[in-house]
Amino acid sequence: MSMKTSNVKFKDRIHLKMKDESMRAAVANAQERMFKSRAVAAEKLGNWEEWREMGMDIRNHVLENLDYYLQQLSENVEKNGGHVFFAATAEDATNYIETIVKKKNAKKIVKSKSMVTEEIGMNQMIQRNNCEIIETDLGEYILQVDDCDAPSHIVVPALHKNRTQIREVFKEKLGYEGSSDPEAMTRFVREHIRHDFLEAEIGITGCNFAIAESGTVTLVTNEGNARLATSLPKTHIAVMGMERIVPTFEEFDIVASLLCRSAVGLPLTGYVTALTGPREDDNCDGPEEFHLVIVDNGRSKILGSEFRSILRCIRCAACVNTCPAYRHIGGQSYGSIYSGPIGAVLSPLLGGYKDFKDLPNACSLCRACHDVCPVKIPLSDLLLKHRQIMGEEKITAPAERAAITGFNFVNSHPFIWDKTVKMGAIIAGKLIKNGKLPFKVGLLNAWTQTRDLPEPAGQSFRSWFKNRDDK
Repeated sequence: MSMKTSNVKFKDRIHLKMKDESMRAAVANAQERMFKSRAVAAEKLGNWEEWREMGMDIRNHVLENLDYYLQQLSENVEKNGGHVFFAATAEDATNYIETIVKKKNAKKIVKSKSMVTEEIGMNQMIQRNNCEIIETDLGEYILQVDDCDAPSHIVVPALHKNRTQIREVFKEKLGYEGSSDPEAMTRFVREHIRHDFLEAEIGITGCNFAIAESGTVTLVTNEGNARLATSLPKTHIAVMGMERIVPTFEEFDIVASLLCRSAVGLPLTGYVTALTGPREDDNCDGPEEFHLVIVDNGRSKILGSEFRSILRCIRCAACVNTCPAYRHIGGQSYGSIYSGPIGAVLSPLLGGYKDFKDLPNACSLCRACHDVCPVKIPLSDLLLKHRQIMGEEKITAPAERAAITGFNFVNSHPFIWDKTVKMGAIIAGKLIKNGKLPFKVGLLNAWTQTRDLPEPAGQSFRSWFKNRDDK
């Protein structure tokens, strides 16, 4: 799977998903639960705004000195016996990984959850080489078994499915005969894929943060699958976005605290793993060979743009968990592996406006994401910036541009504005009945499909106020 997850038109995706009552119920329940847990965890930590400020400062410092920290990280990984590859594009990254797969003559690969490997389309490349790849994160595994269903959440990829649906997937695809109890299904999956860890030649992971000072890759997980994927196969490949660096373990302590509380509402997740190179001679666990693939894939361009602050993101999905638009349309409506407010900003930057021009408009600009982002990314401002750029570059629909041009003209001429408002009020009073227009007109029809228009008074406010004074 690459960044783009659907070829269906954006509005068609929305209409389809809004009819999915099961998905909407699952999303609403999860949002409420995770949002409340995050608030409780933040309150228990104390001085939450100061922590957010520290998180923002750390991420800004790294971005301002990214060349230095990338060099330091690379040198230390190699000192520890690892290999480092800088991939300018997604293709460069997959080509390098493909070289390792062929060199090892790998037939099976186990993989832990990683957004950047989805972004570069790594799984498709591996499968083209007649190599089996097994997702070991439970959520990702559910989607893989269900004919590679697209993820709907950055942290909880199978959020859109309830336990009954998951049971049906396991029953149909894997012959599962147990109950829909989450623990029973988890136990079944654990037993079903345990042998894959022992048989795999290569383990692939993402990287939550790389620590430049020591050349360490860290993984923040809840299931322990990433530890197996990095301990049992003889070769470990970690793939990371180039911005996912912290200077030392001290800064990692801060951003990990923000990440865990913002993502799952816990002081720490079940497993926080720090890996520094391949195993040493006196160790029995760990890979014999370690590769770190550092992916640019458009990030350098973002770094030098007005969207630079989006690279502060630590992938906690707190913005997704509070977004009212996401609550109603679900993650798959975005058509990108990155959903919610973060996806609406990041997807057009990494994937281009051609595929993702609709996403900046999938936002009510309520600014709730501003209040919860642990590193203070101004997401609403960045979405407005996207809209501005698309308007300036004439990427928006011609009808929309014409409507805005007409509005600007009328609004800049008081006499025309006054006459237009009066005439519009009279026409609206005659046409709008029971909250609907008697005909369908382009963008206006699309806007009124899911809402009722207010019952018109038949005159403008100015006319009413003037007449009131006259009386």
